[in-house]
Amino acid sequence: MSSVKPGHYTSLKSFRKWFETGKPCLTYHKIGPRPAGVRIKGLYVSADLLKRQLEELAEAGFHTPAYGEMPASSNAAKAISLTFDDGFLNAFESALQPLAQHRFRAMLFLVADRLGQYNEWETLLGEVREPLMDAAQVRDWLAAGHEIGAHTLTHPFLTRVSSREAREEVFSSKKKLEDQFGVPVQHFCYPYGDWNDHVLDLVREAGYATSCTTDFGVNTTTTPPLELKRIMARHRSISIKAIKARLAS
Repeated sequence: MSSVKPGHYTSLKSFRKWFETGKPCLTYHKIGPRPAGVRIKGLYVSADLLKRQLEELAEAGFHTPAYGEMPASSNAAKAISLTFDDGFLNAFESALQPLAQHRFRAMLFLVADRLGQYNEWETLLGEVREPLMDAAQVRDWLAAGHEIGAHTLTHPFLTRVSSREAREEVFSSKKKLEDQFGVPVQHFCYPYGDWNDHVLDLVREAGYATSCTTDFGVNTTTTPPLELKRIMARHRSISIKAIKARLAS
């Protein structure tokens, strides 16, 4: 991993050489300002920061092959994956233009039973309510050249529900999205990064080609395809020391 430590991605500078050793996957959730009362602030990235991050990648020569396409060698020729989890409307509204500007394609992991609704799995835990993309917007996403994958039906912790429920979440989300949008759904994302061997076996049995975790790292030809690693994109954290320095300046 060179000098890069597990954490979050803000800018390319300290990641660039490491990114060139495989195929990194950047993860986004909500794009835009954080509303008052948000509990998990790190799931929000401003539209301006998203634009800057994509611009940096484009200027450095990175490109986005099909999501499941892994370069034939560990020297990945600056391939990268961009993923958006859950299907938030603000991501749709803010990401399409900068992605098109740089000719990047992205993967959208959808909660199949919640299209056009809200992030109920979060609001039940006290999080701020956010609207999700509806079917028409998903079709616009696909028409723009992007991809979709399954993020279950309702976004549960798959290791905490019964085996029957886990199977339904994994299998039916794939079928529902394929039936609704007429495209193959070959890629899966574990909600909360929560999985075990049984869940992985269900994903394999359902016929997915890949699934992604929340494990930090760059994917190479040796990374198991049902255990892909990702890197969270977010604002740089501001330390108390930095705040004091600002106030003193």
